[in-house]
Amino acid sequence: MQLLLFGFFLSMYLVTVLGNLLIILAVSSDSHLHTPMYFFLSHLSLADIGFTSTTVPKMIWDIQTHSRVISYADCLSQLSFFILFVCWDSVLLTVMAYDRFEAICHPLHYPVFMNAHLCSLLVLVSFLISVLDSQLHCLMISQLSFCTNVEIPHFFCDPPQLLRLACNDTFTNNILIYFIGGIFGGVPVSVILFSYYKIISSILRVPSSGGKYKAFATCGSHLSVVCLFYGTGLGVYLSSAVSHSPRKGTVVSVMYTVVTPMLNPFIYTLRNRDIKRTMRRFFRKTA
Repeated sequence: MQLLLFGFFLSMYLVTVLGNLLIILAVSSDSHLHTPMYFFLSHLSLADIGFTSTTVPKMIWDIQTHSRVISYADCLSQLSFFILFVCWDSVLLTVMAYDRFEAICHPLHYPVFMNAHLCSLLVLVSFLISVLDSQLHCLMISQLSFCTNVEIPHFFCDPPQLLRLACNDTFTNNILIYFIGGIFGGVPVSVILFSYYKIISSILRVPSSGGKYKAFATCGSHLSVVCLFYGTGLGVYLSSAVSHSPRKGTVVSVMYTVVTPMLNPFIYTLRNRDIKRTMRRFFRKTA
């Protein structure tokens, strides 16, 4: 059973890293893909690699060595990087929704407005916001007191699980963590919903059905990834808040941390003609 789990998670991790690296390589190597949408997509792939690399390699190592020990410092580091990449994923998806809003609702101003300088600035700001969120979580967890040899009923250092294991009163910390999660999660979701409300309103005014389909097609992949990311994220949030079963929480977290980053490259590759064309050209050259 251990060997089966080792092979299963190792293969999923390798597929995730390889798939996202191929997207980054495709975007950087093809000048036709040097547009804001693909610029943000390449950084989303980078965030997905970091997201899954904070938890899965340690889990694979634990399965192989039959040792599930992690030091306090390593636990805080894992927590910090996990929150960093989760938040960066979320903010980048928000930026991509805003990019689609500008492209569809203001097509004449889009090439001038979404220039290389603004795109780079948006990526930098999104990263800095993620660092802030990460450090706030890390600071709150570091203020807690833990007994020696604490057992975390999870495969990584998840903030809600750590709060439950703390020796001191965590009522204030719980409120702060969910408040921060509400801000850093709620604001991006609100921006995405508002962007798609405007996008759909704009598309419905297009007279031809062909034009409507073309406009919707440019948003299809992003919308699928948004639903997958926030759907599984909401599942993790609800399972940690409502259910006290470690097994259920672990299953939902595996979906969120392993399956979601693995599926993103497939969604963008299968639903995007430009990416598929660049991939075919790349594999022909290597062959």
